[in-house]
Amino acid sequence: MPEIAIAEEIAEMDIAVEPEDDRAYALARMRHSCAHLMAEAVQELFPDAKFAIGPAIENGFYYDFDLPRPLTPDDLAEIESRMRANQAKAERFERAEISRDEALATFGDNPYKIELIEGFPAGETISTYRQGHFLDLCRGPHVATTAEIGPFTLQSIAGAYWRGDEKRPMLQRVYGTAWPTQEELDAHLHRLEEAQRRDHRRLGRDLDLFSVSDEIGPGLILWHPKGAMVRYLVEQFEQKEQLARGYDLVYTPHIASEKIYKTSGHLETYRENMYAPMSIEEVDYYLKPMNCPGHIMIFKSQVHSYRDLPIRLAELGTVYRYERSGTLHGMLRVRGFTQDDSHIFCTPDQVGDEVAGVIELVEFFAAVFGYEFKSYLATRPAKAIGDQDVWDRATEALRQAMVSRGIAYEVDEGGGAFYGPKIDVKWVDALGREWTGPTIQVDFNLPERFDVNYVAEDGERHRVAMIHRTLLGSMERFVGGLVEHYAGAFPAWLAPVQAVVIPITDHQIAFARTVQTRLLSAGLRATVDEQPNRMQAKIRNAQLQKVPYMLVVGKREVEADSVAVRLRSGEDLGAMTIAAFLDRVLPVIASKSLNLTEG
Repeated sequence: MPEIAIAEEIAEMDIAVEPEDDRAYALARMRHSCAHLMAEAVQELFPDAKFAIGPAIENGFYYDFDLPRPLTPDDLAEIESRMRANQAKAERFERAEISRDEALATFGDNPYKIELIEGFPAGETISTYRQGHFLDLCRGPHVATTAEIGPFTLQSIAGAYWRGDEKRPMLQRVYGTAWPTQEELDAHLHRLEEAQRRDHRRLGRDLDLFSVSDEIGPGLILWHPKGAMVRYLVEQFEQKEQLARGYDLVYTPHIASEKIYKTSGHLETYRENMYAPMSIEEVDYYLKPMNCPGHIMIFKSQVHSYRDLPIRLAELGTVYRYERSGTLHGMLRVRGFTQDDSHIFCTPDQVGDEVAGVIELVEFFAAVFGYEFKSYLATRPAKAIGDQDVWDRATEALRQAMVSRGIAYEVDEGGGAFYGPKIDVKWVDALGREWTGPTIQVDFNLPERFDVNYVAEDGERHRVAMIHRTLLGSMERFVGGLVEHYAGAFPAWLAPVQAVVIPITDHQIAFARTVQTRLLSAGLRATVDEQPNRMQAKIRNAQLQKVPYMLVVGKREVEADSVAVRLRSGEDLGAMTIAAFLDRVLPVIASKSLNLTEG
């Protein structure tokens, strides 16, 4: 949950004056005040508590506490009760400015506040806020009184290292959310319930898609047959589309010599995210964190003329990056993942057209998978390599490519990589959440480091323009996101099992197997439920497994060589011949429709 940045100068404003049309400011101010209201209640319950920080965050707030014992759900209920009692007192948030020495004396028994104070630049104004009996070191801003805090609720308890450093003390973090109205709070809580229902970790277990094993190691995904089928279908679809657009498929090794990572700069700038090397014949080899150096070596294996360009190399390459245990999250944050990397080598004049082609693919994939998306143009950061003029031309090429495709975008000032500007695309899922999606980056760094050239029309060698591109990104994260986007109910073309044949009694099992064979021959992924359960239980199980089509066969269906078709939604399509069923569903599957009955 990212902290909301609040400009320091806001702390100097009269907090009764609210900037017009700035909902984010008002929400952050109110939620920050609610964090203090919570800390006041915690202090009442635990007088010896040590307080760390309590910022407003997206959709809520938190506070980190050093407490004499672990908190329980009952404690949260008591804290919330005390918060409401103090809120009703309409306690004022009173700001005071104090000297550095006064601050050190006031918070002398709190090592966390002392560390913060000692880290303030010399001469910086130090301010505190008090409401009721609670005093905190704080820049603000706050609402005028606790009565101005909107409806709130406490949500969860988590562990959090002080300042995110796993070598520092572990604190207890309490999360909460606050909103201007009860209706907004209720709507937010409903969204959270829906997000929990869609949680890919729960659905991944229930649908038998993937698992993580302590014996294998955290952050390393085991793809079960059903999950592997979904991944296979996604990958095959993407590869086919790339080949149709002039990409060439390549493969690069999982390990590489330290030589290439010295040249690329990874050992210099990315070492903390790489795993310890293995020594082979007195040379250190590393698990690859990225695919780009290998693609550069493939490009450099022969001399290229301007007539050869662009060259588009694509790889579903598995990479390995160190992530702290506390940051791992199912399939969404892992230590080993397969990325749909591509690197486009072209002339500077071709950058705009190549980027536009990638954007066209982004639009196409968004439509197929049912995502909306948002685009961001990330510009030159403070620390960057390359001439300003080159940056300006590359940034303008990215901008023009989005304009040419009619893509709305926001500018992320200074958000580019040090080696070039980029376009970041976020998938927007069924709940309106943004997921990391495609990235398109222009790179001035690696072509320089690796001396990557082409022979231009003038017969001279010129530096190639290099574009890094991912479309779906990590297969682990993308499939995990799809699970949540679809709530586990994959469209028919992606469903690991597309149809289950359900015999009403054992007498129809032989016929059910015949139906399955005919479905398999037609290209459908089909199974037979031969468990000794009642028909309704089998239908219910198929619905829980999110199988798109259920084909019930009883005595009448055997006699008529037909099936009774039901959808996982519960809709009953009635009896039809197997040929009629195939005529109905095969176009749906071929079109990659998101609707089970419309191709």
